[in-house]
Amino acid sequence: MATRKEIKQEAVARVRAERELAKQWRAELKAMPREERAAAKAAHRAEARAAKKAAKAERAARRATMTRAERRLDSRRERVYRKVKHRPQRAIGWTVVVAVVAILAVLAAPVVSDISRLLSITVDSSTADGVAAREHGAVVAEQISDEGIVLLKNDGVLPLAEQKVNVFSFASFNLRYGGNGSGGSDQSSAVTLYDALEEQGVAYNPELYGAMQDAGAKTEEGAANGLIAIAQMVSGSGKGTEPAPDYLTDDVIAQAKGFADTALVVIGNDGVESADMTAGELALTDEQRELFDTVTASFDQVVVIVNSGNQMELGFLDEYPQITGAVWIGTPGPRGAVSLAKVLTGEVNPSGRLTDTYAYDVTSAPSTVNYGDFQYDNTKRGFLDYAEGIYVGYRYYETRYVDDEAGYQAAVQYPFGYGLSYTDFEWTASTPVVAEGRVSVDVTVANTGDTAGKDVVEVYASAPYTPGGVEKSAITLAGYAKTSSLEPGASETVTVEFALRDLASWNTDEGAYVLDAGQYDISVSTDVHTPVAAFPIAVADTTVYGTDETTGVELENRFGYAEGDVEYLSRADWEGTYPSADDIDHEASEETLALMDPEIAPAEGDVPTYEADNGLMLVDLAGLDYDDPKWELFLDQFTRDELVDLFAKGAYETAAVERLGVPSAVLLDSPSGLSFFFGDITAAAYPTEIVVASTWNDELAFELGESVGAEANAYGIEGWYAPGMNLHRTAMGGRDFEYFSEDPLLSGKMAAGMISGAQSKHVLTFMKHFVLNDQEINARAPGVNVFVDEQALRELYLKPFEISVKEGGAMGAMSSFINIGGSWAGGNEQLLQEVLRGEWGFDGVVSTDAVLGGFMDPALAVRYGNDLMLAPLSSSVASSVKQAYDEDPVGVGNGLRDRVHAVSYALLQTELFQ
Repeated sequence: MATRKEIKQEAVARVRAERELAKQWRAELKAMPREERAAAKAAHRAEARAAKKAAKAERAARRATMTRAERRLDSRRERVYRKVKHRPQRAIGWTVVVAVVAILAVLAAPVVSDISRLLSITVDSSTADGVAAREHGAVVAEQISDEGIVLLKNDGVLPLAEQKVNVFSFASFNLRYGGNGSGGSDQSSAVTLYDALEEQGVAYNPELYGAMQDAGAKTEEGAANGLIAIAQMVSGSGKGTEPAPDYLTDDVIAQAKGFADTALVVIGNDGVESADMTAGELALTDEQRELFDTVTASFDQVVVIVNSGNQMELGFLDEYPQITGAVWIGTPGPRGAVSLAKVLTGEVNPSGRLTDTYAYDVTSAPSTVNYGDFQYDNTKRGFLDYAEGIYVGYRYYETRYVDDEAGYQAAVQYPFGYGLSYTDFEWTASTPVVAEGRVSVDVTVANTGDTAGKDVVEVYASAPYTPGGVEKSAITLAGYAKTSSLEPGASETVTVEFALRDLASWNTDEGAYVLDAGQYDISVSTDVHTPVAAFPIAVADTTVYGTDETTGVELENRFGYAEGDVEYLSRADWEGTYPSADDIDHEASEETLALMDPEIAPAEGDVPTYEADNGLMLVDLAGLDYDDPKWELFLDQFTRDELVDLFAKGAYETAAVERLGVPSAVLLDSPSGLSFFFGDITAAAYPTEIVVASTWNDELAFELGESVGAEANAYGIEGWYAPGMNLHRTAMGGRDFEYFSEDPLLSGKMAAGMISGAQSKHVLTFMKHFVLNDQEINARAPGVNVFVDEQALRELYLKPFEISVKEGGAMGAMSSFINIGGSWAGGNEQLLQEVLRGEWGFDGVVSTDAVLGGFMDPALAVRYGNDLMLAPLSSSVASSVKQAYDEDPVGVGNGLRDRVHAVSYALLQTELFQ
């Protein structure tokens, strides 16, 4: 048998050979005449797909003749190969740690002061108001997990007929309640699955439980969060594994069969900041498959619990006829197990809906081709080509297979928006009403079953498409509504309303949104692929929307440089334009290199006024508009160093200027409950955002934000680094648990609810990560350039943030690590000044993400709209700003003034001044 070293050597050799072949192909492609490259790329892609398909079939045939031991060895070889191939995905976390250690060694004295400042941040959560807020938070958390659970499959096994069950799998001992990193939360109050079953009166098999304990299963106490959790996950020590089920002896199985007829099996995986997943981690391991082989050989009623914040490959649910039920719980927060137990008994009728497409093969999405570790040969920077364009998630599958139902069924297991119930509903949809630029659809939902329950009405739109014209998805979500709980025989009419303008597409030729003339089909559906009723709407004339509907600011193409030299996927030629990693050019262009290291000429004009004696305190500005002239008099009073401190010291607590009445504000993570990256805090914890979105209930999103806001008030916290609203571009995103969905509308509506809820309590929210932070690999070090066409950028990736500003009234944003075509988001004038503040009318405060990469240049941030540097080592940032000031006192001086204006205005909106 091959040794571990030999297996790793084989994997390294295999990966090197593949990379050398890819390098040779790129060289051949580059040497071709430009007019021949498109055809060569298409042929190469076709060959690669055929080779991949043949290799997969060959491996399956080979494994069919192997013994169990041989299959394990083969699987081990494949796991090591995948790990070697994707090594940078896990190594990146350690890169950051090493970088921080190096900085500490070089800058020991200033660092001690900076770290002491962070560690001095204290939060008192022990007050009576704090305890009451946490108790209320637990109630809200359970309401969300009740409604966020999705019933995937039910052949009559649920609700449980008998209140007894056999629980299998080591994963059942440690449910994944949430993710880790800055998106983690205090899970100290989490209820285990076994305790939840007991609480709900369901007996689990104690003999089986004991057998798993004897085999090594145990419930972990005091799960780590923050930096420790990231280190554990990156190293692999924080990942629970399912062993081979050798402990399930004939005697153990015989006893279990006598205890209950139903078996429960938990599967899941962990997500964490700073690391992404591989496709292999989203599929069953050989040991898990052996477990299912064993359990299904003895039980005809098996219920699978899917405990994951990422889309897993769930085709096995169809392969075993004994699997008669499946429930998705996501990462459901500390009360999630209680909600699950209530669903199993029928006390709660599941009403959640999926927020992503579940494909049989997660790599069948075109976005996965350009996912992973791509780095330039001529500069130290990673890059990603979003070559799939707008075809992300269901936008790809529903469009690619629009006239191929058999192909769709072979590719997609569960469509976006899918979810079952224990009862039956009948819908009566009225003809859509189009008036004054808006579309409204009334749908009467009647409960025709025998169990009370809630239902979700989803409304989709299909726009006319011209081959070769502007890209359009065959269908997009236009709106949705969730009913109240309907008793059997009861009915309710819900109204879904949206602007006709929302159906327009970004047209780069026009530099505007364009609503084409033609027929638009409005479908009232249970999921994106299952319409209940459909209605045509005729648009007589093409309309060009050249200004923003809220501010009236003129629209234009602002991100042409971000498109790069990328061929984007087109529905007019799927095969010819399908992305291929082998076609990627690993050499940064001169234009890209210039964006990565911009030269800024000193600004002309006047140096701003400092240290004026105008007798104003910040409270004197309360209630005034952002552009009131009195602000200029107030800002004239600061010294330069005070402005620098307010800008540079933005990590978790802002700087104070007591003589001008500017207080410090505490700003903490996370979207699933207040937490502090550098310390412990006792706080309520909530389901992660993917579960929040799975409720399809905007009111619950508001209640979550409101609950966190009340808790923040009780603890003396003024700002909340939340919500996260990047998209699930692939199933492998390490922070997918921390984001809502693959769909921008659903993401934006949920985010707007959380934001408006928190801000109703005068708590600043920092919508994040603005923008394109859809992958962790290379994001922090060495940094990553993302290339994306403006249509996809506006219609998909910017849209949730736009909704959050216009509907949620967001007063804060967190810029991302990402470099848009080479230009860092935190110093990107088009993003922060022209779109966010210009087009959308945002008048809040922008913070960076944690300052960990050298590309996060404070001299760019101060000039182009980023107001706070979330810099744990703020002294180095302050020094950089002062150096930039010496070189450009007009540009940097006025930039500092603008940054402090935004920070001061935002502080006035907090509880500090209420």
